[in-house]
Amino acid sequence: MGREPVGQLEHLILLVILSLGDSAYGASIFDRLVTHTNRTILRPAVYNALRRLEAKGLISSEMGEPTPERGGRAKRFFRVEPVGIELLRESRRTLLGLWEGAGAALDQA
Repeated sequence: MGREPVGQLEHLILLVILSLGDSAYGASIFDRLVTHTNRTILRPAVYNALRRLEAKGLISSEMGEPTPERGGRAKRFFRVEPVGIELLRESRRTLLGLWEGAGAALDQA
């Protein structure tokens, strides 16, 4: 399959969107990334990665209803498309296979 590769941040974002389900919007995605990666991540980098993932067809988005707590502004909600789910499945299979061979060596190091 001639799919464009995804970078580490894009990969993490796919996982976060999948785990957030219906509540995956920009701020919630950013917050979960920062919490779980313990890395400095710039907010614009997340939004740029979201645009790249959408351009690659791995995610899609739609605008929600305006909310009073956001001053009437609507949130853009994201979801992982089937091709993105398949990419994550392939990645999991690959990583689990590699861990089988590396786990014991890592424990010995």
